[in-house]
Amino acid sequence: MDLEIIQIASDTKNQKSLKNHTHNSRLKNPLCGDEMEIKLIIEKDKITDFGYDGKSCIYCQASASLLSKISINKKKSQIDELCNDANSYFEGNFQIIKRKWKFFNKLFKEKNLSRKECILLPFKTLKKIVSN
Repeated sequence: MDLEIIQIASDTKNQKSLKNHTHNSRLKNPLCGDEMEIKLIIEKDKITDFGYDGKSCIYCQASASLLSKISINKKKSQIDELCNDANSYFEGNFQIIKRKWKFFNKLFKEKNLSRKECILLPFKTLKKIVSN
């Protein structure tokens, strides 16, 4: 187990339930059973607060933690683009994250390709909200 992944996942500042959320989404990974729920407060097309919760592995938790940090104070369109880029990374475009989203370099590594579905679950859950 990668210590960096454990450290990222242990930052649970945004692992919370937003009672006054304006948007929410929940997905389950059919392969392993991981579950992720994301609740957002969006004002004027900008994410002002982000809460996540779920029953998931350490890779999914780390992904949700990083995603929650970078999403706050960003426009929906920027986060939609990030979600697309994350998917593109796992389709073989390894440079896209390194160039545009360096914040994710600790998680988006070739050695983590086998954990693709775990890492992408928070992105897919968030994309259901920001792509509308």
